[in-house]
Amino acid sequence: MDFFNIITLFGGLALFLYGMRVMGDGLKEGSTDTLRNVLGKVTNNPVKGFLVGMLMTAIIQSSTATIVITSGLVGAGIMTLHQSVGIILGANVGTTVTGQIIRLLDVDSSGTAWLEVFKPSTLAPIAAIIGIVCIMFLQSRKPKFKTVGTVAMGFGVLFTGLLSMTAAVTPLANDPAFCALFVKFGDSPLLAYLVGVAVAFILQSSSATIGILQAFSITGALTFKSTYPIIIGVYLGDCVTTAIVCSIGAKADAKRTGIIHIMFNLCETILVFLGVGILHRTGALDGIWNMTMTSGTIANTHTVFNLSCAVLLMPLAGVYEKLAVKIIPDDKQIGTSIDHELALLDTKLYASPALALQAAKTAIAAMARLAQEAVINAMNTLDEYNKEAIDVILANESSIDKLADAVDHYLVGLGSHIPEGRNNDLLNYYMQCFSEFERIGDHAVNLTENAAEIRERGADFTPMAKNELLVTESALRDILADTLAAFVNEDYEAARKVEPIEEVIDDLVATLRNNHIKRLREGKCNVYSGLEFLDVLVNVERISDQCSNIGVYTLGLTNDYIQTSHHDYIHELHKGNDDFFNKEYTLKHDYYFEALSAAEHTF
Repeated sequence: MDFFNIITLFGGLALFLYGMRVMGDGLKEGSTDTLRNVLGKVTNNPVKGFLVGMLMTAIIQSSTATIVITSGLVGAGIMTLHQSVGIILGANVGTTVTGQIIRLLDVDSSGTAWLEVFKPSTLAPIAAIIGIVCIMFLQSRKPKFKTVGTVAMGFGVLFTGLLSMTAAVTPLANDPAFCALFVKFGDSPLLAYLVGVAVAFILQSSSATIGILQAFSITGALTFKSTYPIIIGVYLGDCVTTAIVCSIGAKADAKRTGIIHIMFNLCETILVFLGVGILHRTGALDGIWNMTMTSGTIANTHTVFNLSCAVLLMPLAGVYEKLAVKIIPDDKQIGTSIDHELALLDTKLYASPALALQAAKTAIAAMARLAQEAVINAMNTLDEYNKEAIDVILANESSIDKLADAVDHYLVGLGSHIPEGRNNDLLNYYMQCFSEFERIGDHAVNLTENAAEIRERGADFTPMAKNELLVTESALRDILADTLAAFVNEDYEAARKVEPIEEVIDDLVATLRNNHIKRLREGKCNVYSGLEFLDVLVNVERISDQCSNIGVYTLGLTNDYIQTSHHDYIHELHKGNDDFFNKEYTLKHDYYFEALSAAEHTF
């Protein structure tokens, strides 16, 4: 084999790999949404998962793509780890379809002219012609022709590369050194196995590796005993790359899908080596042991190995799942997961504005609960510093921000799909409310910073100040509960109770501020803790202001005057012109100031 043959070989390999990439990308582009939808609906039955995984991989001709997408669905909580096992087994079988297509190299058209069409030397230019026509002339009329053209062009390039490799290696048929190499593989199955692992790992494609092996079959030097270990090695080399991709930045269950893929392929390796070894020793394989392998027999061997192992190992699906859970520990969850709420914000729901609004409301309600929890926990850290609690607050604040960004983009996109009327009012209401809940979360973080600053300086609040904050925390619990009920349930009675409590909290803050200044003057409190205490009161007041806004927005849903004149409405309440407000304010004021008085008299 001379220098020019080597150039032709690697040039053909480059075309083959590129053609496979182009064809695969085209197929994935045209079917990824379908793939995600189908995979997401797989039941807990491993057999159905197997069939879906096999079919989808056969369509897009990439087991890596199927498994990586499955890993993503598992990580997003759309599919369980249990459901993914069958898909992984099926993906390994589906990937053998590429080898069956490449076996067209073996088509013998002698005596039958129409079979000439199925030879790669004819299919390659036909596919390329179809591809270029679709891309250059038809895709402007219908976008789907772009996908058809890309797949056809990739198919043509793939077979052109295959033909170039075949032409380049043909002289090796008479090369003693090359034939001796495969004899050595036959004498050393482990070496052949490692070659298969290495090539598949480097090329990151089992289909490409099998295709190269099929191209080399033209030399006539490949026998079953020298080839089968290479085919087995391909399984492990391909799945290692997939497992790495599944593990990058993924959650525990997503990583476990990659581990299951590796375990299955390791078991497949052991099964095939044991099975072939036993059959060879019993003489059952004498007829094919030294048989010259062709493109077709390589494809068949590849398919039989994968299909047989999948059937034999299917009953162990539950074992793979349990082992994967033991190997990959559960994620250390800090804060509350919002994957479900983020997944609900699907733009496909724009076609049904009512459903889209409900999805947005669910996400905002999650923000509200996280913000409520953050405020209460942050107030507790002022009384007793707790680093773990602060970590949870910060993690949840990050979740609130993610939800806020997602809701913002979602509602902006939804706006053009909603006409004037009730749904449009709800859209505006949600736009107003989500930003208020986000600010409440921000103030909770500010409170944790106050706690951290006090600890860092070695200062502390006086017992009196701590008791005052306990009363304030109780009032915050009250207003946050009514605010959450007002939003989640569109509870107008709860919404009416928000403003009276907000006014009481303002009174409490003013009283606590005066008490604190008095303690500073009397030297009962140091400067550092004194400044932090005043900053805490600022955040408490602002949290209640945000709650007040949400309460008014809720009332505005059924009252046009309140909706268009927020400030005038609140001004009228504070003038004492509303009996409900006056009653609630008096009730809450007496309750909390009696509690405050009781706290002061304990010292």
